[in-house]
Amino acid sequence: MTTDALAGTSTPNTASAPRPIAIPNDRLPEDRIFRAVARAAGFAAFIILFLIGFFLLLRGLPALRAMGPKYFTTSGYNTIHKPYHFGALAQMYGTVVIAIIAVIVGVPIAIGTALFLTEYAPIRSRRAFIAMVDLGAAIPSIIFGLWALHELQPQITGTTTWMAHHLSFIPIFKANNPPFNGSFFIAGLVVGLMIVPIVASVSREVFSLAPPGEREGALALGATKSQMIRTVVLPFGRGGIIGASMLGLGRALGETIAVYVILGLDFVISPHILEHGGTSVASFIAAEFGAGGKLGTSDLLMLGFVLFCFTLVVNLLASLIVNRSRSGKGVEL
Repeated sequence: MTTDALAGTSTPNTASAPRPIAIPNDRLPEDRIFRAVARAAGFAAFIILFLIGFFLLLRGLPALRAMGPKYFTTSGYNTIHKPYHFGALAQMYGTVVIAIIAVIVGVPIAIGTALFLTEYAPIRSRRAFIAMVDLGAAIPSIIFGLWALHELQPQITGTTTWMAHHLSFIPIFKANNPPFNGSFFIAGLVVGLMIVPIVASVSREVFSLAPPGEREGALALGATKSQMIRTVVLPFGRGGIIGASMLGLGRALGETIAVYVILGLDFVISPHILEHGGTSVASFIAAEFGAGGKLGTSDLLMLGFVLFCFTLVVNLLASLIVNRSRSGKGVEL
């Protein structure tokens, strides 16, 4: 016992309260530089995106002031002689219709191609098949357009004529004005083939990441390969499939030359996709840029701003859908 204890006195407890351990920030200068560069690149992307939209809106305002709210409910391109008559309705309608047809045609083919490459293709030739599919995305759109104009369209005209005669009870396949070429259906079919390599490449990467343990577990429990794909691979890749489809949709919305080669510049607003004629925003801008005077250029830039906003909204909705359906969510054996 100490002297203080014998004396019946106690000394105050001078031990301080525990302090949090300070973790030193020992990032190397290279790490700090890389972090700063990556952050600057991210902010630069947002700034460039904002400046592009602001530029299109600023240069397109004269056309919007000339037509007023009727700009979005009018079609035509008379920007030289008064009274002016132009608008974005037919172009936006054609863009949406072609993109929808392209997604309906291209996405199932792309997903089937991705499943074949990951599940059924022989191992020895799988790399060659993958390289061939990926190279399809590098083919210029003008090549697709010329092939569709000179090869696909003459061969498919008989099919579209048969569809118009025998499937006319379905409203979209009803057509009264032949010839049944140069239509939204053929343009959408061509664009659908163009988006197959992009959607297939992204989907294949997602499918290849499906957990091997869950694959083998499903097969060990007696599932066939098709059942394993339906219960493991497809649920795991749901988010990737949606993201790939939205990427293909964005590609379809912006397709220019192939659509122009097939459709031309007819202001058609019709639910009958087999009838001749039509146009889209991108193809119309490419064909008429500089041909309508100062007001015509403003009109085309406003069309670009409308398409810019439309694709931005589509991408935002796609990101929300992908975030709610992450790959691997809901996988059950």
